[in-house]
Amino acid sequence: MSKLAAFGGTAAVPKDRRGVDWPLIEDEDRKAVLDTLDGGRLVSNTEGVNPVATLEANWAQRFGFDHCVAVSTGTAALSLALAGLGIGPGDEVIVPALSFIATGLAPVHQMATPVFADVDPVTFNLDPDDVERRITPRTAAIIPVHLHGAPADMDRLLDIARRHGLAVIEDAAQAPGATYRGRPVGGIGDAGAFSLQVTKNIPTCGEGGLLVTGRAELAEAVRRARQFGEVIESGRDRDYVSHGLGWNHKMNAIQAAFTTAQLARFDEYERQRQHNIAEFLARLAALPGLRVPTTLPDTTHVWHILRFRFERAGFGLSDDVRPAALRSALRRLLRAEGVPMSQYQLMPLPDQKVFVDRVGFGAGYPWTLTGNPAAGADYPVARAIIADSLTLQKRHLNPRSGELLGLYADAFEKVWTNRDAVATLAAAAS
Repeated sequence: MSKLAAFGGTAAVPKDRRGVDWPLIEDEDRKAVLDTLDGGRLVSNTEGVNPVATLEANWAQRFGFDHCVAVSTGTAALSLALAGLGIGPGDEVIVPALSFIATGLAPVHQMATPVFADVDPVTFNLDPDDVERRITPRTAAIIPVHLHGAPADMDRLLDIARRHGLAVIEDAAQAPGATYRGRPVGGIGDAGAFSLQVTKNIPTCGEGGLLVTGRAELAEAVRRARQFGEVIESGRDRDYVSHGLGWNHKMNAIQAAFTTAQLARFDEYERQRQHNIAEFLARLAALPGLRVPTTLPDTTHVWHILRFRFERAGFGLSDDVRPAALRSALRRLLRAEGVPMSQYQLMPLPDQKVFVDRVGFGAGYPWTLTGNPAAGADYPVARAIIADSLTLQKRHLNPRSGELLGLYADAFEKVWTNRDAVATLAAAAS
């Protein structure tokens, strides 16, 4: 039995093998940026073809969306979608209890109240049954998140939305290229929001976002809102007249050009990623007490983040041992072996201070308009996932990371051959 690195043994992943780049910046990315700088079309309202419009067209064509509007961030895309659909003060928007903070903040930015629903223990996405339980006469929209790159249960959520007259805005920030029953995520509901932040599967050189929709009037409303409420038309001088409430949520041309170059390589990268990750997860699936992320039938998972859940029984531990104690022991041992496991979310969204303290606008808005729809609510599945899981992020996105993932699998197998030591650490911490 190999001695664990945490106790003086040799790490499964040598230190000189741990570095991995993401995003990959190639000559075509550099050329795209330099060509943009030389071309002088540096903002989205530049007359004629410009890099922002090119990205919008290429993204829509590649994934099969009718309309695509480039904006400053994925968060801005969510907020603009809500605004374009007329969702605002007095409305409630159902969002998952497990997600990135932006999903919950976007309704608040529109003076709507986020109402949190629990998630599925396998996909980590919205539980449709809990969504339906939380609908009130004030509910105006649902924001399903395709968390970690796994599609949410869109058929059931759309059925709920239809029966209750609700809008559906997909948070696809982590899921470009994912599909649900043959349909690209983001294009299934009324609108979809993507993030191009530098860590994403298709990145930009900083921050960026995209809104997609099948509704031409919504796309035009978002185009106006991203630029101060102005109407920007080809061949017409800008008049600087705001026709409605707007923001400055434009994407700049350099970011757009960089993403367009990355998008051109996405299919090649994705094929290799799918191969690498399938081999990695197949090795880990055999380990007792480890639940690996899975792909549900008729879906394509794009593996933005890999989340692993740990079961105490697989380590001979009783229910008296806290799941978090086992998680912490495994995190310590795996990181010592060279696997950069992280907790990622430290709490469910409704426990975030901004929502607990009802931080918003003025005298407690938007909550003073709707009361406290979350009073007495709990989210047992989201809490359990946070307590018993760890994530692997970014390293696996590099299409050339197959060998590194093999070393990670060696490290997992090494730790699992020392399950007695893992159990001892976890029991001592409980």
